[in-house]
Amino acid sequence: MKLLLKLSREAARYKLLYVVAILSTLCLTGVNLTAPRVLSAMTGVVERGTGEETIPVAIRLALFLLALYLMRVVFRFLSNYLAHKAAWYLVGDLRSRMYDKLQSMDMSFFHDKQTGDLMSRVVNDTRDFELLYAHILPEMVTNLVTFLGVLIILLTVNWRLALITCFPIPLILLSGVVFAKKVQPFFKVSRKCEGELNAKLQDNLSGIHEIQSFGQETYESGEVKEKSFAQVRTMLRALRASAVFHPSVEFLSSVGTVLVVFFGGFLAAQNRLSVEDIVSFVLYLSLFYAPVSGFATLLENLQQSLAGAERVALILDTPSGITDAEDAKSLQSVKGQISFEHVSFHYANQVPVIQDVSFSCEPGMMIALVGPTGVGKTTMTQLISRFYEPSEGRILIDGQDIRTVTLESLRHNISPVFQDTFLFNGSIAENIGYARPDATQHEIEEAAMAANIHEDIMAMPEQYETKVGERGLRLSGGQKQRVAIARAILRKAPVIILDEATASVDVETERQIQEAIGRMMGQRTIIAVAHRLSTIRNADMILVVHEGKIVEQGNHEELVARKGIYYRMQQAQMVFDGAAQ
Repeated sequence: MKLLLKLSREAARYKLLYVVAILSTLCLTGVNLTAPRVLSAMTGVVERGTGEETIPVAIRLALFLLALYLMRVVFRFLSNYLAHKAAWYLVGDLRSRMYDKLQSMDMSFFHDKQTGDLMSRVVNDTRDFELLYAHILPEMVTNLVTFLGVLIILLTVNWRLALITCFPIPLILLSGVVFAKKVQPFFKVSRKCEGELNAKLQDNLSGIHEIQSFGQETYESGEVKEKSFAQVRTMLRALRASAVFHPSVEFLSSVGTVLVVFFGGFLAAQNRLSVEDIVSFVLYLSLFYAPVSGFATLLENLQQSLAGAERVALILDTPSGITDAEDAKSLQSVKGQISFEHVSFHYANQVPVIQDVSFSCEPGMMIALVGPTGVGKTTMTQLISRFYEPSEGRILIDGQDIRTVTLESLRHNISPVFQDTFLFNGSIAENIGYARPDATQHEIEEAAMAANIHEDIMAMPEQYETKVGERGLRLSGGQKQRVAIARAILRKAPVIILDEATASVDVETERQIQEAIGRMMGQRTIIAVAHRLSTIRNADMILVVHEGKIVEQGNHEELVARKGIYYRMQQAQMVFDGAAQ
């Protein structure tokens, strides 16, 4: 009930459509309840004879019945269409809200989530709201009003027979409660299996190159088949319970019909019930048991809808780990001074990643972070943009604690270039211009020139309109990196973060990227994570990170002269580069 009440609040913005739909549903129910009464009255007229005085009455009743059937068409249209319209608008709103919620979550939220499962929640689980609000709830209202209306009418016709008709109802309700408790867990597990299947498909289709390269088609086919049939098995368990429940409801309804026919015939034989009343009772009997039989289907659909709704509510109710403070201010006129003050950080597993890190970077300086893989270098850059929050200490930009400024203004002043460069499936111009949607073509080309990618683009058949493919697959690794650098340059942010900008590129591409970085030095604050030490020789300050701590700092010459970790890293890289040549 709590979930239903919460969902009702979600649908409140479309209450006008729902009110009209519900009123139309009630009118439709009234028409359905009136029509059998008119038919029984016509039967009574015919039973009493076909004299001249009865013909006008029969004609009036026939015209009234025709009008009722026309009204039924109008009210059914209004009831169905408006309920569907409101429900689909709600689905659209919820999908947008789900996406906005996911977009606002901090990075730690996604550590144990699969993209395919999240997509399933946004697309598939929200669709259940259409079933809930356009079918289940309207039909519940219709069935309840119809049931009560028919019951009142049957009581007025013959209260004894009406009470006999109600005999199976408690048994049907009891079986419904048992069924709901048994089947709901199956539908919840089925939704979870469906999400896992979507996640597996998304993962495999993204990694199809690796699957084919390592000849794992048979293995992955088996994995997909197993996840597919895991959902099938769960659904079959739920359907097995339904296969018992539905016939049971039909049987109990049939028992009620048998009792009515038997006792109705007995009363008619004693002249205690007229033919007109018998016809009326039989006509209303189908209306009486239809909602009861429909209750079984509605209950099953309700369990499926609630299983999806719970998965949607779980996302919407999850608090974002990183939000603006109540008194957060916009970050204005940023110069690019960055300070770490005793910053420590750990993920949810409590294993320390960064421990008591302190350093300061003046505007226009280039700071390089070097060290082995997995010592926290990338995490430090992520903390600057508040993708994660420090466990201890604070980070300042221009003397302001970044937790006291709005996320939007903070990130607006930072341009990142990630190691795993992501390009959207659009043109090169669209990908460069993504940093500034209002940028002109001339500005886009200037950024491309600064990133040393302009000549490569002009050599392509469609130049800046060349489609890059999904994740930029039509470009080389070096081209993707330089497009990403052009995107960062175009934003004109005072702080640029380069995370392995020269990773996995050839010597010529590395030279071109170094030239692009050189053009930015002195103009913007640059935080660069690098394994290839040749790319950061000219950095104003190099921080050597080891096991989450800064163990050495200085410029290239100072660190080489110290002959510590940085010196050994340089010697090892020189040996490696010499062997490679």
